[in-house]
Amino acid sequence: MKTHDHLLSTARVGPYTLHNRLVMAPMTRNRAGHGNVPQPMNVRYYAQRASAGLIITEWTQISPEGIGYPNTPGIYTDEQCRGWRPVTEAVHRNGGRIFLQLWHVGRISHPSLQPEGALPVAPSAIRPEGNTYTNEGLKPFGTPRALDLNEIPGVVAQFRNGAASKWGRPCSRRRLRWSRNPRSQRLSDRSIPPRWHESAF
Repeated sequence: MKTHDHLLSTARVGPYTLHNRLVMAPMTRNRAGHGNVPQPMNVRYYAQRASAGLIITEWTQISPEGIGYPNTPGIYTDEQCRGWRPVTEAVHRNGGRIFLQLWHVGRISHPSLQPEGALPVAPSAIRPEGNTYTNEGLKPFGTPRALDLNEIPGVVAQFRNGAASKWGRPCSRRRLRWSRNPRSQRLSDRSIPPRWHESAF
């Protein structure tokens, strides 16, 4: 078999059959609309690339605290979940497969992107070198707040909830919130489902 024939042959990834072995790597596009909801521009972008055997989407934040750049899509509100549905439908109509990449940027963020201007959270309170993009242009990174041990399960739950989201359906039943106490911000885990299901690929 020639190399290009092998590249264009089908492949199995878990339960899925890909029509070729080309995988589109994630690339941040900063094209989400208001509320970090995917919009028609995102639909067109992914539909145009559905000839790849598999598309791995741009990084998609699992919570408001996980955002690191302006206009990146999320997967934690009903509107965002519904916004991904036209994307997946367009890719499927063109014969493609699409997987959603989940992320939480940690310290690679800025207070201007965080809820109520809070400090980003990270494993340690160590300031990154360099600058980050914000809605006001490039700004230097700040020193993040170290995540408390009792907050880690909440972040894990946010990843789980993002993976459990059925694209195009409401995800409010899995909503997580940040609450304040006198000493720090705490991540409160509310209404975590007892089991989670495969996303709509």
